[in-house]
Amino acid sequence: MRFFNTAGPADSKKHYCLPPLDRLNLKQILSLIDQEKYFVLHAPRQTGKTTCLLALMDYLNQQATYRCLYFNVEVGQFAREDVNRGMKAILSEMASMARTSLGDSFVKESLQEIFEQSGEGSALNEVLTLWAEKSPKPLVLLIDEIDSLIGDTLIAVLRQLRAGYPKRPALFPQSIVLCGVRDVRDYRIHSNREKMIITGGSAFNVNAESMRLGDFTKEDIDALYRQHTSESGQPFEPTAMVLVWELTQGQPWLVNALGYECCFRMEEGQDRSRSITPEMIARAKENIILRRETHIDQLADKLQENRVRKVIEPILSGEGRPEQIPEDDILYAEDLGLIRTAGQLHIANKIYQEIIPRALTFSTQLTINQSPEWYVSEDGRLDMNRLMKAFQDFFREHSEHWVERFQYKEAGPQLLLQAFLQRIVNSGGKIEREYALGRKRTDLLMIWPYSGSVQKVVLELKILYTSLKVTLKKGLEQTWEYMDYCGTKEGHLVIFDRDQNKTWDEKIFQRTEDYKGIQIKMWGM
Repeated sequence: MRFFNTAGPADSKKHYCLPPLDRLNLKQILSLIDQEKYFVLHAPRQTGKTTCLLALMDYLNQQATYRCLYFNVEVGQFAREDVNRGMKAILSEMASMARTSLGDSFVKESLQEIFEQSGEGSALNEVLTLWAEKSPKPLVLLIDEIDSLIGDTLIAVLRQLRAGYPKRPALFPQSIVLCGVRDVRDYRIHSNREKMIITGGSAFNVNAESMRLGDFTKEDIDALYRQHTSESGQPFEPTAMVLVWELTQGQPWLVNALGYECCFRMEEGQDRSRSITPEMIARAKENIILRRETHIDQLADKLQENRVRKVIEPILSGEGRPEQIPEDDILYAEDLGLIRTAGQLHIANKIYQEIIPRALTFSTQLTINQSPEWYVSEDGRLDMNRLMKAFQDFFREHSEHWVERFQYKEAGPQLLLQAFLQRIVNSGGKIEREYALGRKRTDLLMIWPYSGSVQKVVLELKILYTSLKVTLKKGLEQTWEYMDYCGTKEGHLVIFDRDQNKTWDEKIFQRTEDYKGIQIKMWGM
């Protein structure tokens, strides 16, 4: 039977998948091609770009108007700044795809001679010129993974395509689509030859438009999962479908990964007589995070980039305003799929909200010497007062050392507490996180199963910037609001004071306040 695809292009014969051309604005794309435009299609990794490009190639080749070729230039990445090796690899891949996809061996047969005569600086331009002149129909090129190229190799490709632009369509491709994670405007190309940074927009200023492949809608998720139900008879409970949307916000890899984990990896899900429940979806999410799938590893790797840190760090801490972050960095993080910019600037989905702090503190969690059983009461509940007192002591003794190790130092106190708590809940509970730029707080909800019931604990994390009195007043209100939202009467307000001129005795405190009939514990750090 077919299955949910989480690796490589989707094949409708093997995988559940949405019609690829339905995910594109096909009418707009065909109009741009007819108008002889060069344009960009971009989207985060593993959202279906390659699948859509392959479908577009097949569609165009079935028509009578154009000859369309898809090829991937990632093969040139290994050459880095060696333009000669990089261009040879790219042209060789293009020749191979032309032979297998179109049955056309012209590029393969003429490549070596053209390269020897033209060199790496104009070989691509010359190959495309001669091929377009020979072709019985106008050529359309779909160039994938363009932003995987580096430095002078990328410059060479972009500039040769730009140089051939005036010769189209008789002596150069009618239309060229560049596809990658980022928009071409955001390419920051470090050129060894020119000893400067060149933007992709200047190297490829014939770009007419930039299109973004969107995430799945709720209806898309329903249609995708319904394919499994139709073929296997196994239904998804309506509440499970709601949870899939809440966790993923339609990110295609996450949607497919949850479906595959529930229906093909988890033993209970392999029983087709059993419905897929919200509890199974929640466990699938945790399994995916713990296994650090390739998609998650790629996400974690991007967090190390300084441009990404400038955007993500203030979101994690809740401090700052969008206008304080360079616009290019915000657009870059959005292109990577890490954030959403609608309304408040926030992390793209709930799964990423969990992945990001856990990835940033992974080694810290492993080296914190804490054991969950130290904080479990006889009735199975977490003793939160004991747990928070232990963290308070830990923070006082180790925070300067631990926070200094974080790349995200401004969000260091919040990350350190999350690492400490994650070390505890890994034995059976979980943490849900809420943060967005400008909220001036981080909301945590600890969920701990015990004796057939569930303990819910709200932790509100704030940095002290104004007076302690004002911070406590606002913090109590926010803590109570989040407790009310989560349906729990157990809440803790944590205030981090980062004033280096104060002693620890001035910063450390424990208080209990009755707010609207509910006791809230306050902790100074």
